[in-house]
Amino acid sequence: MIFVTVGSRNYPFDRLFIKLDELCEKGVITEEIFAQIGTSTYQPKHYTYKSFISQEEFSQKVIESDLVISHGASGSIMKALNASKKVIAVTRLQKYGEHIDDHQIQNNEAFGANKYVVPVYEMEELDNAIRSIYEGTADLIPWVNKEPMVIINMIDRFIQENGFS
Repeated sequence: MIFVTVGSRNYPFDRLFIKLDELCEKGVITEEIFAQIGTSTYQPKHYTYKSFISQEEFSQKVIESDLVISHGASGSIMKALNASKKVIAVTRLQKYGEHIDDHQIQNNEAFGANKYVVPVYEMEELDNAIRSIYEGTADLIPWVNKEPMVIINMIDRFIQENGFS
């Protein structure tokens, strides 16, 4: 199963759910999807979804999944990595009204540069990201350090080293 999560903040991420439906229609995705769509208004046609789920249900969906597709929020990503799941992190972008700024770019660049996730910045990349996971060509390193400050320091170091501030 693929578990898709976009959090509960008041920013829709319709672009992601539309693309997932397209990939289902094209046969790129053939397995079951469960999506937590938050405040998105698009209603998926090819997979099960709920607007919001409890923390318990979130944890259960992560456990049941083979792949987690998350927005670029470090909390959601870390929960999936701590459960030893493969993660595709899709960036919410300000230009589409999906967030107040583009901080998720830096989050996803940091996680991606360290090979913990496959980052996706534009929806055209999602097809290849999913294929790389299922074909085994995604160059991912399993997350083994469960210390919360390690990831915060990793992101901070990446931002500073790359001139994002």
